[in-house]
Amino acid sequence: MSELTPEQLLTTTRAVRRRLDLERPVDPELIRRCMSIATQAPTSVNMQHWHFVVVTDAERRAGIARWYRQAWQDYSDTPLDEDPPGLTAGAASSRHLTRVLDRVPVHVIPCIEGRPEGASAGDLAAMYGSIVQASWSFQLAARSQGLGSVFTTYHLEYEREVAELLGIPYDRITQVGLIPVAHTIGSEFKPARRRPLDDVLHWDRW
Repeated sequence: MSELTPEQLLTTTRAVRRRLDLERPVDPELIRRCMSIATQAPTSVNMQHWHFVVVTDAERRAGIARWYRQAWQDYSDTPLDEDPPGLTAGAASSRHLTRVLDRVPVHVIPCIEGRPEGASAGDLAAMYGSIVQASWSFQLAARSQGLGSVFTTYHLEYEREVAELLGIPYDRITQVGLIPVAHTIGSEFKPARRRPLDDVLHWDRW
């Protein structure tokens, strides 16, 4: 278990794509421990309507990865197996994850009861607010256990197909994302470069 301080944990939990260890298995008990922590996340009006689907079966991971790649390719101007010149680091890491997603040993799909179709902005915020907090708590817990993760959403373009693959009742359960999880290659992560605080902080008024 990591000896990170709370501040270090919060400032060095990164979106890990390239440094996921594709060869090292993840003990299911580690995932259960992280999930137990995630269930303590704050919830909207103290009601828990969320679920997590953990996928370790190789065939099901491959199925999820196929739909993820299809959605990724739908948005891309170049084939996945080609690296066009001038790629940013973020774009290159996104391509890498898409290529190897089936090999990431654990896929976690956060879900929420209900469907978002036709909901107001306020209702959507309430619907997603709790599951997003629980997902982030899971990612922080994973980091504390030496695991890396990244919150992705590409596969949601084919949510119904993935629901069928995993037996998720699409008509009443909404998938919110996909979190690939693995041990990290190396354990040192640094705070990311961000915009200056005064560029994003508004006090009392915009």
